[in-house]
Amino acid sequence: MATVKDFSVLEKLQSLVKLQRIESKLDEIRVLKGELPIEVADLEDELAGLYKRKTRVEEEVNGINEFIEKKRQDIKAAEELIKKYEAQSTNVKNSREFDAINKEMEMQHLEVKLAEKHIKDANDELQEKARKLDAANKVIEQKDGLLQSKKTELEKIIAETEKEENHQMALAAEARTAVEERLLASYERIRKNYRNGLAVVPVERDACGGCFNAVPPQRQSEIRQYKKIIVCENCGRILVNPEMMDAEA
Repeated sequence: MATVKDFSVLEKLQSLVKLQRIESKLDEIRVLKGELPIEVADLEDELAGLYKRKTRVEEEVNGINEFIEKKRQDIKAAEELIKKYEAQSTNVKNSREFDAINKEMEMQHLEVKLAEKHIKDANDELQEKARKLDAANKVIEQKDGLLQSKKTELEKIIAETEKEENHQMALAAEARTAVEERLLASYERIRKNYRNGLAVVPVERDACGGCFNAVPPQRQSEIRQYKKIIVCENCGRILVNPEMMDAEA
């Protein structure tokens, strides 16, 4: 039994044409999906980022609430000290003690006012955070709705094409084993260079079936002789007889 290296040029070309036909069918299936897989992935990434930002704001809100509670405790402690100093002021022995107690009371009143100001500023910040959370939730709801819609659409296409795609992928894997390694590497490189994935094309109306550049009669004659693999001088695609493409189809 002949190995891949023993294959003639004709057999090598036939293997390439077969592989190209199969992978072109796979390309058609993937075109049906369009940009949906990318759109779904992008939306998932975007939602993950939105959820992280929302979590960060929620953590900031918790921090502000803790700060407010601490300031309330400070006010409570200051008010208790004020009551204590007021009680002491009735038992002072001289003006020096009275002034000292009054000074402490004034300090505690200032502490209360400062804490109240901090609480007011914190509440203002809480309102701003609440607006941000509300806006974030609306965006998340909108993006999540869009994501679910895209996912449903993609899942429908996958359900319709999965069996055929798996079948063609199995055929492609099998067809690849019949192509010489170096030739397969060249084929794959050419496929990657073009959006339509065509690496093997027929000569039609005396022109390359890929770039439509004219193919000289001498080159066409060489293609028909199957003595060597001929590539388009303009685009680099592998050229074959249209009859070979029709036979494979």
